[in-house]
Amino acid sequence: MDIDVVDPSLREAARRAPAFRLESRLGLWSAATLTRLAPGRTVEGVRRRIERHDGIRLRVYTPPSTSGAGLLWIHGGGLVIGSAAIDDVPCGKTARDTGAVVVSVDYRLAPRHPFPAAIDDAAAAFAWLLASASELGVDPARIAIGGQSAGGGLAAALVQRLHDEGTQVSAQWLFCPMLDDRTAARRDLDAEDHLVWSNRANRVGWTSYLGDRVGADELPPYAAAARRTDLAGLPRTWLYSSDIELFYDEDRRYAERLRSAGVDVTFETVRGAPHGFEAWAPGSEMARALFRSARDWLRDALEPGER
Repeated sequence: MDIDVVDPSLREAARRAPAFRLESRLGLWSAATLTRLAPGRTVEGVRRRIERHDGIRLRVYTPPSTSGAGLLWIHGGGLVIGSAAIDDVPCGKTARDTGAVVVSVDYRLAPRHPFPAAIDDAAAAFAWLLASASELGVDPARIAIGGQSAGGGLAAALVQRLHDEGTQVSAQWLFCPMLDDRTAARRDLDAEDHLVWSNRANRVGWTSYLGDRVGADELPPYAAAARRTDLAGLPRTWLYSSDIELFYDEDRRYAERLRSAGVDVTFETVRGAPHGFEAWAPGSEMARALFRSARDWLRDALEPGER
């Protein structure tokens, strides 16, 4: 993809942004190792602690003044790389700016741990958050689930699973989510070479998670959020995607389908931003504006009585 399609304010950062080349075993191992070793960081005034539950590590961010709201956050990384530590700063700032207690889950990664390991870990983290709500000062009726990229896709799938189990969360908060394995099956998208996250990397992620079922006529429930046909009854949704990233069409379609099913949806299109720009250019005005809008929406969605 030509750098000229990127918004001028992001071009220099885009030149330095990571380009994930995951097709080789060495490339995938290197990226996974580096992101797993990312150092943690703290946000002033926000208490961060590590909890362990059923072999899963959780990072808990408690703001100086809690509002009674809670958020389960799921990190990105194409289902094959990443760690909860890479989101320490955005999770800490979300806690600080919204008053919500944020719990971020270090889920197991593919290909070593294929489907349903990641979503099972996310479900266990949500169960811990519910069980710990009183201790954390969280109202169980005011909990959202959110995530970025692959984490956004897992968040959307987890919301579906909880809905089917009879647990309705207050909101889903989805940053450029990875929702549809059928995108990875489209070889024609390889030639576009999307910045940061290409369809070749996307295919590695989905194949590592689902094996040879990628693009199949049917998948198990909750394997890919966009595969669900009935979206009625899901919670209010905030979703953003960029018009030049690989996931834009699948994200826009999911937002439209949610709205058609009667879900209250806020869909934000960011112009000229490569995938996940808020993570690798967090100091840009575009990223700051996105976070302001997203956190304002989340804070309002988690107000008492706003279910």
